[in-house]
Amino acid sequence: MAAHASLTFLGAVDTVTGSKFLLEADGTRVLVDAGLYQGLATHRRRNWEPLPVDPRTIDHVLLTHAHLDHTGYLPRLVRDGFAGRVTCTRTTAELASIVLRDSAHLQQEDARYANTAGFSKHRPALPLYDDHDVERALALIDPVELDTDVALAPGIEVRLACAGHILGSATVDVHLGESRASFSGDLGRPHHPLLRPPEDPRAADTLVVESTYGDRMHPAPDPDELADAICRTVERGGSVLMPAFAVDRTELVLLELRRLVGEGRIPDVPVFVDSPMALAALEVYRRAATRGAPELRPEARALMADLDAGVQGVHDPEASMRLNRPGRSSIVISASGMASGGRVLHHLAHQLPDRRNTVLLTGYQADGTRGRQLAEGAQQVKIHGRYVPVRAEVVALTGFSVHADARETLEWLGRAPRPPRTVYVVHGEPASSAALARKISTELGWTAVVPSYRERVLVG
Repeated sequence: MAAHASLTFLGAVDTVTGSKFLLEADGTRVLVDAGLYQGLATHRRRNWEPLPVDPRTIDHVLLTHAHLDHTGYLPRLVRDGFAGRVTCTRTTAELASIVLRDSAHLQQEDARYANTAGFSKHRPALPLYDDHDVERALALIDPVELDTDVALAPGIEVRLACAGHILGSATVDVHLGESRASFSGDLGRPHHPLLRPPEDPRAADTLVVESTYGDRMHPAPDPDELADAICRTVERGGSVLMPAFAVDRTELVLLELRRLVGEGRIPDVPVFVDSPMALAALEVYRRAATRGAPELRPEARALMADLDAGVQGVHDPEASMRLNRPGRSSIVISASGMASGGRVLHHLAHQLPDRRNTVLLTGYQADGTRGRQLAEGAQQVKIHGRYVPVRAEVVALTGFSVHADARETLEWLGRAPRPPRTVYVVHGEPASSAALARKISTELGWTAVVPSYRERVLVG
């Protein structure tokens, strides 16, 4: 079987998003991740193009974790005919149900708004998928335990291991007869406050590794960066807006805010979580901590129990709109983390023109997103068909990343029990992927390649 196994790169090549990797062996097709493209329009258009392989011929989908750029294409895959089995961890299944339902809701709302306001070039504007497609996709999910061999077809087995990126995230090892292919998914860092560090890689012939931060090391956290930004905003009578990924990033931001208030480092102003998806994800984290999920650190239960103090959840749109004129300084945490959609866009439209306010960017900002534009000093950004002036202070925080940097990735790779035949470097912007491939080649002495979109290679 190994001689006939192949791997085709259908996403997360020359960009960070859109993860899709197709394994084929003896008539069985397995898609590792079914992610949505985000960022540049040239990449987003691929969401609408027919998949290069007929979805009806795919037998299995394996999900590394619940973020949209790894799961968000699944409902479209189902709409176009996929009816196979979807394998992931239990907590990925829980979080994916939240993420995908929210994605369909936002797409349907955006389509309605675009048709009403008339700013879309499509007549009519349509969502990529709808609620019905999501429910059909969720019905196909079959959760499995970490570190357990699961048979997909005769001679094909998969094992998921802790990746330490977000709750439920996993590396994926696929045995194809005598050949083995491993996928890092999004690789976490050794010191996540809630999650255990990534498990060491297993022996593999082909290893596919992410490179989001492949050309850099995370700077040492500035202990004053967040506190100083909040304090000076409150002093000038403004409010703080924190675009944050609803899954995991919101939890980390709340933990840090709670610590700073407890130490008297920042004023105890109201903190609002304005994201139904983030509030639902918080509940998943709480349940996982209560039951002692294996990927969580022992101290996670106590940390999560203390998280709610001073935090107000915002559920309905009317309460969300009131936050645009709060009457006093406050902190609003809202999705999406790269300002590519969701309620945060309405907050940005109202708060960016006011010099008293501050926008704190809490994570990676992909090329082509509003978050990247703000991080790079844009004087105006386009929101819902109108340009909004950027007068508020913008601060890109450096301490919240849960992606391994170049050094951490190399150290993880170096713990493999034996060198793979080939390492394929994906899930990064071109410069990041090329830099990590060079480091793997020079420092580890392995063959490392940055694949091209739709390239097909042999496994083993």
